[in-house]
Amino acid sequence: MSPRRWHVTRTVLTAVNGTTGAGLLLALATRTKIRRGRDGVLIAEGWRLPMPPASCFTVGSVIITRRSAEWLLAEERAALLAHESRHAGQYAVLGPLFWPAYWVACGWSYVATGSFGVRNYFERHAGLHDGGYPEDLPLRPWLQRIRRR
Repeated sequence: MSPRRWHVTRTVLTAVNGTTGAGLLLALATRTKIRRGRDGVLIAEGWRLPMPPASCFTVGSVIITRRSAEWLLAEERAALLAHESRHAGQYAVLGPLFWPAYWVACGWSYVATGSFGVRNYFERHAGLHDGGYPEDLPLRPWLQRIRRR
């Protein structure tokens, strides 16, 4: 599928499965300003709540950022925007099932390494480096012992 067709398909799927609506409701409830981004994503700028601690996170086709849309759309952050857009694609495929699957993956990653992202399937497939995560961390010692057996 061409990149253009995928962006349109992703936008339609996240609208139909309700995840973009959830992202828009979250943005409206927290009084972030919603702006149009690139390739069918929306950017909600000015997130002020302390959680999650990341500079950006995605809900459906809405990328929510603590910073401005201009900051996220700047060329030097193209990799971060691509990372968050890949999460929008994951929402397109899984719909609301993304949330429990993502949190299970976060839990596994944290138990295994102490990082929510390094062993998280969804973060790995969105591009760890692009999302600002370390690309690898050792398994915790107790898991290393199990693996050696």
